[in-house]
Amino acid sequence: MTCFRSEREINDADRKKFELVFHQSDVGMKGYLSREDLKIAVVMLFGYKPSKSETNLLTESGSVKDCPGVPLHQFTTLMGRKMSAEDPYEKMRQIFSAFDVHCRGFLKLEDFKGAFKRVAPHLPERTVLEAFRHVDLDSDGHVSFKDFENVITYGLANI
Repeated sequence: MTCFRSEREINDADRKKFELVFHQSDVGMKGYLSREDLKIAVVMLFGYKPSKSETNLLTESGSVKDCPGVPLHQFTTLMGRKMSAEDPYEKMRQIFSAFDVHCRGFLKLEDFKGAFKRVAPHLPERTVLEAFRHVDLDSDGHVSFKDFENVITYGLANI
């Protein structure tokens, strides 16, 4: 069986974000991004510093004749391709993994309490208990990745 992954469609809001990031990263307002500028732009858009080989690939793919770097139109095309190829579940897995500190593949109430204590220490325990109850869709004391994903994707009100 062949599995096809649908690519995310790039919209006008994405293009505007790319342009904004381009201009914020274009140190010296040269009209193009140098290697260092490009690294900063990737960090701003995707939250990680690209490796040397990824930077080389982006620079080579985005270079045009008579330009020492990556101009705006090429940057927009490159970032659009990069964003559309992103795994839509990767961020969700990262969030779930941050909660799943014991690497069990599911979450228990103490996982929720620990995560909320780290990020929102003044949140009343009652609120954490209520959140867990809403996410634990089958009330078995365990939150699977699928339950977690549904709540994050669709919100508590829609479940």
